[in-house]
Amino acid sequence: MNYRVIDKDTYYRKGVYRHFTEDCKCSVSMTARIDVTELVRYSKNSGTRFYINFLYILSKVLNSREDYRMGYLWETDELICYDVINPTQYVFHEDTETCTPVYTEYSEDYDVFYANALRDAEEAKKTREYLLDKDHPNWFDASYIPWCSYDSMNIELPDGYLYFIPIVNWGKYREENGRLMMPVSVRMNHAVADGYLVAKVFSLLEEEIKAFTAER
Repeated sequence: MNYRVIDKDTYYRKGVYRHFTEDCKCSVSMTARIDVTELVRYSKNSGTRFYINFLYILSKVLNSREDYRMGYLWETDELICYDVINPTQYVFHEDTETCTPVYTEYSEDYDVFYANALRDAEEAKKTREYLLDKDHPNWFDASYIPWCSYDSMNIELPDGYLYFIPIVNWGKYREENGRLMMPVSVRMNHAVADGYLVAKVFSLLEEEIKAFTAER
């Protein structure tokens, strides 16, 4: 885990950061539906899992900008930027109706990431423990909710809690006007992100889906 410390005096969001870490500590969340038609088609044609394919694209998007890789060290009151953030996915156990976190290191190489994510998920199926590892500060939460195609969702953290890593959820896709649309929810701390940066995640996801499916 590597990171660099951000100089808060020269940080381009200096004023916003100060306001939302001192005066008004809060988060911002947004849900939007993105077009996953081509990614679903690719997944079916290639015999690969749509879930892991989307997880790869999401991980690539969140690693593409420093804004999505920000962290806070409360011990030293330091704003940092991680070199890379990795997804914490989840395995659902039908028999116990519980989940087990799955830690998969991000690799820009799709084949490497896919194989690792598949292996990690299969390994997690062997346990029914939650196994939340607090030694993974640069891991973002990526949770799939396949049971419904929702319209909105909010993830709440304790007031004043300066947690900067994005939290992303997505639900079941459904057909709308001949296209497959999937709800995606993004939660970020307002100190390091505003509406533009949260909304940018959705456009970047669709752009990356187009690029990913076009080259395969």
